[in-house]
Amino acid sequence: MTRPFPLRWPTRSGLPPLAPVLTAALLGLLLAGTARSVEISVGHMVASIPRMTGFLGKILVMPDWRYLPELGLKLLETLEMTFMATVLAALVSLPLSFLAARNTSPAPAVFHAARGVLSLTRALPEMVWALVFVSALGLGPLPGIMALTFVTIGFMTKFFAEALEVVDARPVDGVAAHGAGWLQVRTFAYLPQAWPDCVGSVMYILDHNLRAATLLGLVGAGGIGYDMIMSMRLFDYNRLVLIAVAVYLMVTLLDRISDRFRARLA
Repeated sequence: MTRPFPLRWPTRSGLPPLAPVLTAALLGLLLAGTARSVEISVGHMVASIPRMTGFLGKILVMPDWRYLPELGLKLLETLEMTFMATVLAALVSLPLSFLAARNTSPAPAVFHAARGVLSLTRALPEMVWALVFVSALGLGPLPGIMALTFVTIGFMTKFFAEALEVVDARPVDGVAAHGAGWLQVRTFAYLPQAWPDCVGSVMYILDHNLRAATLLGLVGAGGIGYDMIMSMRLFDYNRLVLIAVAVYLMVTLLDRISDRFRARLA
């Protein structure tokens, strides 16, 4: 029996399958129809190119080298926030993931409750939680670390739980057949199989947290973000160019290190 709308390509006629083409055309029409509601205008974007190039031209100035010591301290604070939040989140997320995975949770009620808590932590971005913790703890890097940790737990636990849900059931049955208990099965059967995916998720989240930490300073939660926004507001392009280059180098270096680490793990 042949399907009226084949999905595989190439088809017998050599043309693209009709179903994906119709789906793409429908999505294109929907996007075009809703572009006006989100103020997307090709003419407006083209007209803004001179202003964008003018702004970029102002950044290309001689850096304020006297700002380097203070910049180094702010970058170090941003890195400390990133690593501290990621490590704390990993310590909480690993045991919590066994409750949030469908095949390792002790009961369906526990599974749904854990998933509900994780959805709550991911519902609002880091900036909003940073405002909450700043109002409770005051200014400084501590509320930034708390905000990053809180949101990271939601994402990291979800990634860990999904890695646990796709493990091979045969080693699990083998360990359980030898009389292993609930915790032993999860420690010696589930975790070793999911460990590479969990480490890869941690490295990805570490990279994301570094970018997020650079912005938390906008609300007084530590890091380089406050200096960045103040340099833009005061048109202090001599400092802004240093901040932009330093953040780029920091993110690139961490990305290269994480690539090397994942390659060694693989």
